[in-house]
Amino acid sequence: MDLLTDKNSVLVLVDYQPTMIKSIASRDKTMIKSAVICAAKAARILKVPVVLSFINPQYNGDVFPEITTLFQDQEVFAREVPSFDAFEDEKTWNAVKKTGRKKIVVSGLWTSMCFTYTALHGLKEGYEVYGLIDAAGDSTPDAHKYGVKRMLQAGVVPITLESLVSEWMHDWDNPKSAELLEEVYSKYGAMIGLQ
Repeated sequence: MDLLTDKNSVLVLVDYQPTMIKSIASRDKTMIKSAVICAAKAARILKVPVVLSFINPQYNGDVFPEITTLFQDQEVFAREVPSFDAFEDEKTWNAVKKTGRKKIVVSGLWTSMCFTYTALHGLKEGYEVYGLIDAAGDSTPDAHKYGVKRMLQAGVVPITLESLVSEWMHDWDNPKSAELLEEVYSKYGAMIGLQ
């Protein structure tokens, strides 16, 4: 299996909305939000395509502005069918296919539902799917835990934020490494101490 690169993968973020994160009890909400924002920033810096999908905005609110402001020139897909599987929405799925990339990095709220069902759909369509685990959460610790286990059993490859960014960056000689250190690594996890 080839490593993820900024040229072979697409990042799909599902349901990062205010109402969805309010009920998270599986992990610290601030860390989840920080992880997803940092993933989005890294993708923007490295020009990795990003697909943003959300559900029922009238009730759940819009996608976090910290994410959407990074991608002001692209559509954020409010799913026309209120499915837990973001890839059942034609616009969302077509946006992924249009990238031509066969590796999908996906994360979402909640782990056991929208994240899992979207990831499983990607596998069914023949894609390599990576689950960004530390950017996800659920209403209970067990819901998150068994959502992750279900994905792993099906063949989703688990990954965490710092591992993802490092894989995309490849090495410190990357011309974007200083920007990634400033905008991503220094904002999340143990790398904070490097600044």
